[in-house]
Amino acid sequence: MEFCYRMCAVSLLCGATCTAAEPDYRFFEQKIRPVLVNKCYKCHSAQSKDLQGGLLLDTREGIRRGGESGHAVVPGNLKDSLIVGALKFEDLEMPPDEQLPASVIADFEKWILQGAPDPRDGKSVTIRRKIDIEAGRKFWSFQPLRDEQPPTVKDRTWPLNAVDRFVLARLESQKLTPVADCDPGTLVRRVYFDLVGLPPTPGQVRDFVADPSPDALRSLVDRLLDSPQFGERWGRHWLDAVRYAESTGMERNYTYPYAWRYRDYVIAAFNDDMPFDQFLIEQLAGDLLPAANRDQRDRQLIATALLTLGPKSLNETNRERFTMDVVDEQIDVTTRAFLGLTASCARCHDHKFDPIPSRDYYALAGIFRSTRTFYGTSKQNGNRQPGQLLNLGQKIQPISTGNAGQGNLKKFQKQLRSARKRAAQLKKQAEQNPAAGNRLKKIRQQIARLEKRVAAPAPQTASQSQHPIMAVLDANNPADTAIRIRGEANAKGPVIDRGFLSVLTRDEVEIPDSVSGRLELARWMTDEQNPLTARVAANRFWQHLFGRGLVGSVNNFGLNGDRPTHPRLLDYLARQLRENGWSVKRFLRSVMLSRVYRLSSSDQKHNLSVDPENRLLWRMNQRRLECEALRDAMLAVSGQLDRTPGHQSLVMQIGDGAVGRSIQPERFVVSSRKRSVYLPIVRGEVPEMLRLFDFPEPSNIAGQREETTVPAQALFMLNSPFVLQQSQHMARRLLSEATTDTERVARGFQLAFSRAPSPAESRMVLEFLRDFPAATGEQRPTGGSRTDSEPAWAGFCQMLLAAAEFRYLN
Repeated sequence: MEFCYRMCAVSLLCGATCTAAEPDYRFFEQKIRPVLVNKCYKCHSAQSKDLQGGLLLDTREGIRRGGESGHAVVPGNLKDSLIVGALKFEDLEMPPDEQLPASVIADFEKWILQGAPDPRDGKSVTIRRKIDIEAGRKFWSFQPLRDEQPPTVKDRTWPLNAVDRFVLARLESQKLTPVADCDPGTLVRRVYFDLVGLPPTPGQVRDFVADPSPDALRSLVDRLLDSPQFGERWGRHWLDAVRYAESTGMERNYTYPYAWRYRDYVIAAFNDDMPFDQFLIEQLAGDLLPAANRDQRDRQLIATALLTLGPKSLNETNRERFTMDVVDEQIDVTTRAFLGLTASCARCHDHKFDPIPSRDYYALAGIFRSTRTFYGTSKQNGNRQPGQLLNLGQKIQPISTGNAGQGNLKKFQKQLRSARKRAAQLKKQAEQNPAAGNRLKKIRQQIARLEKRVAAPAPQTASQSQHPIMAVLDANNPADTAIRIRGEANAKGPVIDRGFLSVLTRDEVEIPDSVSGRLELARWMTDEQNPLTARVAANRFWQHLFGRGLVGSVNNFGLNGDRPTHPRLLDYLARQLRENGWSVKRFLRSVMLSRVYRLSSSDQKHNLSVDPENRLLWRMNQRRLECEALRDAMLAVSGQLDRTPGHQSLVMQIGDGAVGRSIQPERFVVSSRKRSVYLPIVRGEVPEMLRLFDFPEPSNIAGQREETTVPAQALFMLNSPFVLQQSQHMARRLLSEATTDTERVARGFQLAFSRAPSPAESRMVLEFLRDFPAATGEQRPTGGSRTDSEPAWAGFCQMLLAAAEFRYLN
């Protein structure tokens, strides 16, 4: 049609007459309609008993509008016509029972390239699954928290607290018996890694094992909860859940030089035991909270960086589409991290599984559409969507980022130099040529303007500012937003009032016209009538102690998620979390002092046959250390770990720019002795060791990390310079801290495994040390001891670091 309009415009200019040709429907009638009728109408027509995917193919309007996945046919465009991929069995498979012949698929491609002429004028009726909100409220996760009391159990001697009674009741119902408790050495190692992510020293193990007090475990847990390393460990857990990273990712991967401020905020929040409801509210609406002083105001603003850190398509040319993509990402992180719901699935259509209609999505979208996002990327290297930062000063104000201001100054300076040269040339000519005099006058006026620009103070930039931050503020004119038809940013439907998820909202929502609604949203999420926030938080905390949540799908409490293995225990824990002031430390203490936390990871034949996945918690799950804990443990046992908090970030030192363009990726490779939480996390450039050992993709909201075993991991432990260096440092530590070979071997086992070697292990290592020089051809100094060889001890230490026992918690 656009081509026809252009041709008609040409005809008006040239005076000719033009008549658009009548579409030729013969190809459609002969080749296309018969296939649609015979192969597609059963599932995709108004007469379908069970319409699939909301897709109607029995009218021209229906086939072009498409269904829940998008347009079935876009005239002239094969790429965007989803029916082509479905016929080819690429993404979808249509018809599902057989793939049509290649000649038929070629006919559809030919028809679409012809402009998809279609004589079927009937109106297409949109048929949707009607969401029943009241029925949806009956689903377990949307039900109010029950006031569960610990159940009565047959074996009254086994439980140590209420948690144990819930677990034992489930075990007894299945005629299962929990295994024995783990030994004290295993328990102390478990507690250290769970709370601070570091191994205990041999002295700390020795003190705990020798302590006969019944309160020994409580004292240890309390001491570690008060350690500054607690926030580094548990803050990293939270950073997973909110897709923390220091760059935008995607086509134009721009750095976030000030993302580290949010990282430090999270670490401090866990160390200070900030109530989890306050933690939530500050991250969603810290800018809207009152503050007693400037420090509190600054902290609350930094907290809102949660909404700025997501991936962004800076290559997007459509500003409205970019804005709605940012809004979608903010809805996704908010609802999944705090509510365990995939609300962003309702962007294009009503949620396929959960009671979340598109109206609810756009009620939330209005809130975030009324929010200004200060993510800070400069306009350079192809960035079509630059952003600002906020400056923490006496007055909060936006500032430009990167070297954009410096670039303008250089441009003006260059123009000034050029103008002065031209003026010097014209000055001689002006004495004899009036025309040259006029040009000289204009150039001198230009010089005066440029001199003012060069001399004027440059716009404040992030690099010049003392306190730039990523944050959000309310828009100047908050407003409701319209439904976007099929999620397309510029295809607007009716305007939807700002609000929350209907399935969790029983009272009428009131959001003042003058505010975005973020503070109201945060308070609604933490209100005691909302059962999801406490359930999801309690489940996350449990998962980090046991390797699996009571609900396995920690980010999805919807219909497609897992059902809780211990629903009564989950509600008890969620209610306790609330009633104890949302204290994370009190929650962890109560769980870690339970009997179930102390169980060994050993097998039991009958239990294994009934519950092979240990869903009922008859033993402790064996868990592999996360990549950060593995790296930090290597530094700790080698004596190289620098426990002082990291200062800012390498990304800040490098500055604002595009990774792979103005910033070469190798600049993010860092040799650091700091804890891994302080390493630069640039999307697409995650440090090698973290990436190899299953660090989550930073663009994803990671509830639970994957645990893979691949050859590259073993090769890393054999050949990595980092592992070899720590092995050498550990060897020197053993040589300096113990005098005899037997003592050194024992010291190595104690550092790495928190236990002494068995006699057989000790003999095997001593034989290895004696045979090492001959096996490697190592030259020995005259008169030197055969076992003082540093390379031999480094080989022994590398065996310890590469051992499965070092990488796993039992």
